[in-house]
Amino acid sequence: MASNEKTTSPSNGYLMLFFIFLLFIASIAGFIMFKSPWFILVIFLSFFLAAGLILVNPNESRVLLLFGKYKGTVKQNGLFWVNPLFVKKKISLRARNFDSERLKVNDKMGNPIMISTILVWRVQNTYKAAFEVDNFENFVVVQTDAAVRKLASLYPYDNFADEGLDEDITLRSSLNEVSEALEKEVQERLEIAGIEVLEARIGYLAYANEIANAMLKRQQATAIVAARHKIVEGAVSMVEMALNDLSKKNIVNLDDDRRAAMVSNLMVVLCSDKDVTPVVNSGTLNH
Repeated sequence: MASNEKTTSPSNGYLMLFFIFLLFIASIAGFIMFKSPWFILVIFLSFFLAAGLILVNPNESRVLLLFGKYKGTVKQNGLFWVNPLFVKKKISLRARNFDSERLKVNDKMGNPIMISTILVWRVQNTYKAAFEVDNFENFVVVQTDAAVRKLASLYPYDNFADEGLDEDITLRSSLNEVSEALEKEVQERLEIAGIEVLEARIGYLAYANEIANAMLKRQQATAIVAARHKIVEGAVSMVEMALNDLSKKNIVNLDDDRRAAMVSNLMVVLCSDKDVTPVVNSGTLNH
């Protein structure tokens, strides 16, 4: 048996259809005129020859087998005629979409997540698709799920500073990089079946239900800490600028105690998450 795909060009089907039609009409006319049983055999012969007609639509193919031997693949569009004894297996060459089910897997940190993928693929090698695997469509489904599980275990869902994790690529924020890695992994797995991967992307990504609330609170806490850090950093710069301007312009002379009190008040005003209520001091600076 051949070891790879072989494209074949069969006979013109229109000429053969015209010949079969003439043969059928002539056999019927001969039987009516001469009453010979041989014309009945010719009628059956015309039906036998008609079994060799195949119609190949755009982006479709026919894999031809003769008693278990691979004879070639027809990829041309149109009406053709082949040996009526050929087994003609239809394989579509069109691009197909596969939206996988949501799988529960563990990311690199061991957190359970729900993930699914959208795969765009098509048959590139009809010989491999027909003979190297048992069912190439089911093969695509199983191997895609396996690739998604492997990919999810290679990357964390997100970065968390408290775990000392500083990954450049995460499942949540690096969709392009993750999609490229997924496409490469799926293509390697489907190569044996003659499948070409046109696109592979993460279709759904979320924490599993049992940890979703806890992880949401954790993300919120991380965001709050980061925001507070920026606020404090800005407040320190503003207090420093205020003290330097007061000293340069000799507006007021502050000793260490008053400077510390002023810094404390300014930090409270600038870092507070609520509106500050001013207090008017009608006495001296010491009260």
